[in-house]
Amino acid sequence: MEVILLERIEKLGKIGDVVKVKPGYARNYLLPQKKALRTTKANLAYFESQRARLEAANEAKLSEASGIAGKLDGLIVTLVRQASETGQLYGSATARDIAAAIAEAGFPVERRMIQLDHPIKMLGLHPVRVALHAEVGVNVTVNVARSAEEAQLQIEHGGAIIGAGEPAAEGEAAAAEGEAQHQQEDAPAA
Repeated sequence: MEVILLERIEKLGKIGDVVKVKPGYARNYLLPQKKALRTTKANLAYFESQRARLEAANEAKLSEASGIAGKLDGLIVTLVRQASETGQLYGSATARDIAAAIAEAGFPVERRMIQLDHPIKMLGLHPVRVALHAEVGVNVTVNVARSAEEAQLQIEHGGAIIGAGEPAAEGEAAAAEGEAQHQQEDAPAA
């Protein structure tokens, strides 16, 4: 199905491009969200008459997003969650949780702007991309901890705090060293 894009869509095209997309993507996302029009002679004429208004609106959204990006870039938000002694969360930190924490910090961010590559299921510092506009994205650090005090320690040490206050990287290194010694003891003498 061919559609005319009414706004820039990442990995698809810019305003005014006529692109071929799968019918379900157009029917379920692009058309209901008013991000595109079906390609017909009437819609092409309508788009050309509205092109200047659409480009001006996009430029206004872009400048607003750029202004917010300058303040938001490098922000660290804290999520307090319950977790096991090994740092595994009971559940996960979702895009909705992250958006709420960023909004609480005073930035107008919606859940759909949060781009999680994988679910956050461990304690620690996690980089997350926030797409404020199709052309503007910033990185935010999500600090997932059991308490506010632990969150502060994680920021100071640069990693998750596991067990009795040791950073996760040191704890993992000690566990790997102990495992290596255990394997050497079990190895047959040559």
